[in-house]
Amino acid sequence: MTKLCIFDLDGTVLDTVQTLAHYGNGALVNHGVAPIEAEQYKYLAGAGMAALIKNMLNFRECYTDELFKKVLSDYDTAYNADITYKTTIYEGLVEALDNIKAQGIELAIVSNKPDYAAKDVVYALFGKDYFREVVGQLPDVPLKPDPTAVFGVMERAGVAADECLYIGDTSTDMKTGKNAGLFSVGVLWGFRGEDELRDNGADLIIRHPSELYHYILSNG
Repeated sequence: MTKLCIFDLDGTVLDTVQTLAHYGNGALVNHGVAPIEAEQYKYLAGAGMAALIKNMLNFRECYTDELFKKVLSDYDTAYNADITYKTTIYEGLVEALDNIKAQGIELAIVSNKPDYAAKDVVYALFGKDYFREVVGQLPDVPLKPDPTAVFGVMERAGVAADECLYIGDTSTDMKTGKNAGLFSVGVLWGFRGEDELRDNGADLIIRHPSELYHYILSNG
């Protein structure tokens, strides 16, 4: 019986690609680097802020340690000044999550976004108490696909692996779910495609949030 659903954030709960592109390109242009098409950010993001900036600079073939520090600083400052800019909740998701919660199932988020940023954007768009817990990147906790943060959420919720689902949109998420021993659901409304999700261990692929609710109803 499912008691807890743990979600990735960017590309799963929130559509942030335009946000990432806006602040990423702003930071690049500040230092004379050409902007990157927004769609490309779906493939640059997913492993945390530092990795995003490195991927941006490598994509433009201009990485240096000095430039990395400057672009990272500019991106972080601008992003935190207006964290919800261009960010939206995926269509149909709130209804599906409300229905899942109505079954007595708790919801949580584990993200590679910095912890303060993950909390700020979720609290701004959902309220502080909608999710049982929102966990982002923390000092001394490895990033996903390491399952440490997921294990922490499960332990605090008092649930076993067979009582928990992990839901995400990238290979990192599917590996995270598998590393945690969880049934892993890949979503197709996010940043990556079906082949990537299947190749990295997705147990179920869904195209609309309502399918997650119906799966839980059918499988307990």
